[in-house]
Amino acid sequence: MVRLHIFLAIFSIISIHASSSSPIPSTESTLPLFSIRIKPNQTTASTCTFRVRITTSCSSVSYTRDQISLSFGDAYGNQVYVPRIDNPSARAFEACSTDTYDVSGPCTYDVCYVYLYRRGRDGWKVQNVQISSPYIRTVTFKYNTWIPNDVWFGFNYCNGSSSRGYNKPQLSTLIMIIALLFFVLEWCLF
Repeated sequence: MVRLHIFLAIFSIISIHASSSSPIPSTESTLPLFSIRIKPNQTTASTCTFRVRITTSCSSVSYTRDQISLSFGDAYGNQVYVPRIDNPSARAFEACSTDTYDVSGPCTYDVCYVYLYRRGRDGWKVQNVQISSPYIRTVTFKYNTWIPNDVWFGFNYCNGSSSRGYNKPQLSTLIMIIALLFFVLEWCLF
């Protein structure tokens, strides 16, 4: 009976440790971000071109004259920043339209976050943002929402980028847990 209690205690500790390493769904993936650190694009030997396609929702205003900025990047700190992607004189971001931009910036691995910034009075409802390059997989972020004024707003699906991210347990920890579990099972059964 004592062996069973010891086994249950050790199994509980292992279960708690394992569950603390599992992914936690983030409820903040599309919340406004007040603390994004925008880095001006640095001129380096590794500059890449990205194609950014922004689709404006059909339920948006007919067009916006608001200032629109864009920032996207990968989980390794590589960030592309476009301080002003809009063109008010060309009536960019009309309702039911897709605007395409070729943007240069630091090369990235697969893009896992994108944020838009809007400043102005017109308003703007984005359907989605698609980012592609010959060097990375194409990714589409589905907004389908109004972009708030004067706030960075978007998605961050980078692993480990925040306290809510998924952190894989180290291999040595997994081996230790498996060995301990095997030892306890052998001890309880024999």
